[in-house]
Amino acid sequence: MNAPLGAADAAIKILAEVRPQPALRMPLDDALDSVLAEDIVSRLDIPAWTNSAMDGYAARGDDVRGATEARPVRLRVVEQLPAGHFPEKAIGPGECARIFTGAPLPRGADSVIRQEDTDLGATTVSVLKDRDVGVNIRRAGEDIRKGTTVLTAGTELGPAQLGVLASLAVAHPLVYRRPRVAILGSGDEIVDIDQPEEILSGRKIASSNTHTLVALVRRAGGEPVNLGIAGDTPEDLRAHLTRALDCDLLVTTAGISVGEHDFVRSVLEDLGGELRFWKLRMRPGAPVGFGLLGRMPWIGLPGNPVSTMVTFELFVRPAIRRMMGHRLPFRRTVPVRVAEPISLKPKLQHFLRGVVSHGADGPEARLTGPQGSGILTSMTLANALLIVPEGQFETPVGQMLQALILDDPVHQAQPGF
Repeated sequence: MNAPLGAADAAIKILAEVRPQPALRMPLDDALDSVLAEDIVSRLDIPAWTNSAMDGYAARGDDVRGATEARPVRLRVVEQLPAGHFPEKAIGPGECARIFTGAPLPRGADSVIRQEDTDLGATTVSVLKDRDVGVNIRRAGEDIRKGTTVLTAGTELGPAQLGVLASLAVAHPLVYRRPRVAILGSGDEIVDIDQPEEILSGRKIASSNTHTLVALVRRAGGEPVNLGIAGDTPEDLRAHLTRALDCDLLVTTAGISVGEHDFVRSVLEDLGGELRFWKLRMRPGAPVGFGLLGRMPWIGLPGNPVSTMVTFELFVRPAIRRMMGHRLPFRRTVPVRVAEPISLKPKLQHFLRGVVSHGADGPEARLTGPQGSGILTSMTLANALLIVPEGQFETPVGQMLQALILDDPVHQAQPGF
């Protein structure tokens, strides 16, 4: 096996083996947070016709210009136009139509006088102000022109995008299928939370990683498939891993170090897997593995809870986003000023849990406290990972670091770490 990789090189290597999922048509209301697999070209103008932007009277600007409360302009009402009704009459000199928001504008009218500036007459109406001459009109195609590309392939579908698709009568957009992500924990010492007596007595450790990963996968856009917890035997691992073969991505925790009971790598190789790397120059999370089990990528994460979350953020989440069709898989990093001194020992790249806030000179960062890889509560306090370069043992107050902001909606094409 080659020398351990750095975190950025490992992330790039993983993404080189990951492809978007096949595309399928999905009901519009189920497509939230999915990614478009085709360009959307409008087949109509939006609005489809010029219409009123408010309740009032459709009139000719020349007729009402100069109207005041002292010298109102009287107009004859020739038609009532609720929303959804098309006009039957054109507006001539001295005429108007009672119109409501969304109703098509009749021919001859170029203004909608808001009803507050009239006496609300039924057969004739007095216009008391002329401030609405030429306004309160939504013109045909002012939002979307027929034949234009409205949304491009690779666009994530949020609420606004779903609304646009609905306005274009796209009931089943073509999107990339969400990847099914198999999650496997291993270790004789861990049990799930359906055995509270084992956990509370101190005889076993709760498998917090399983529930954390289920949530992380779901938040990233994938569909988690919980394979349970495998014991520390090759036979049990093999039985659990074979249940992942119909999934799109396999994520394991623990079992990939060099201990006598760490069998994940050897079992994967026995099943035909190809190991690409299994150790990185980083902390927390040095024992990270990656390979292929047939065509399915496998990412092996460390067993310590913080290491699991940090390495998921750096490697698994971008892989899931790439599989979903996102063009920008990585969260961005931003420069921050260190508000307290940081001392480190191992010559590794460090990803420290921190809190980034706005200081007098811009964003500043502090650590959440002790940085042990088993202190899961540090992740509940953190809103960022502070990235300390490999070999930087001392970071004084005021020095700049890069911070990966957790839950940041802005993404980039390449790793910022």
